[in-house]
Amino acid sequence: MSFLEKYGPWALVVGGSEGIGEGYARKLAAQGFNLVLTARKPGPLNALADDLREAGTEVRVLSVDLSRPDALERTRTVTDDIEVGLLIYNAGANSVRGDLVELDPEVYRAVIAVNVLGQTEFARHYGGLMRERRRGGIILSGSSAGYMGAPSLAAYCASKAFSRIFSESLWIECEKYGVDVLHFCVGFTATPAMARLGYPLDAAQPADEAAQEALDNLANGPVWIAGGQRSVENAVNRSRVDDRAEAVRAFATPGRF
Repeated sequence: MSFLEKYGPWALVVGGSEGIGEGYARKLAAQGFNLVLTARKPGPLNALADDLREAGTEVRVLSVDLSRPDALERTRTVTDDIEVGLLIYNAGANSVRGDLVELDPEVYRAVIAVNVLGQTEFARHYGGLMRERRRGGIILSGSSAGYMGAPSLAAYCASKAFSRIFSESLWIECEKYGVDVLHFCVGFTATPAMARLGYPLDAAQPADEAAQEALDNLANGPVWIAGGQRSVENAVNRSRVDDRAEAVRAFATPGRF
């Protein structure tokens, strides 16, 4: 069975306008998938969709804020009449950092809404439909930050840890239904979002390379850590249970304000 036969004919890429999301969209379009792309900013979303349509791909787009409680309901308005065989939840970046006790509550509420409630609700809805068909795939984006708490990133790190454990549970539940689930642990990646935050990206993994790595390993769940052996070793170091205080001080993502 080909990748398209197993996970097609439609793929829903949540957070599919730029960076890794754009990489997913272009690579899936090249394999013959029809696409539903959602993102908060309509400009990049529509530009990518127009480009893909010119090459012959059927594309639906929706501008949606995933931190809002109606995000799934709104997304369903463009998916309820099609067969989504692949869900890629590629959302959950963190743009505002600071000590939790000093943050505007709307900041950490949005992080939790996107990374915890959003992943859960989208996976439940589309995963349920895949279960009925006895085939499909789900990729949920995580982060190396999910292996350890870090200063100025409390809600973000915690939400990514939730995503990993949630994905592992979902993976073992869905295995008997023929539905593949992968928690894709994203490392330091060259995306427009990272550029906007001012990070130097010379040593970052290219976004389209990260997207290909996830697609190549969808059937190798429950967890895949992007970026090679060094990234795996970083996750192992962050997962130490002995001398936890020492480990957090040594390996946590540095605070940045």
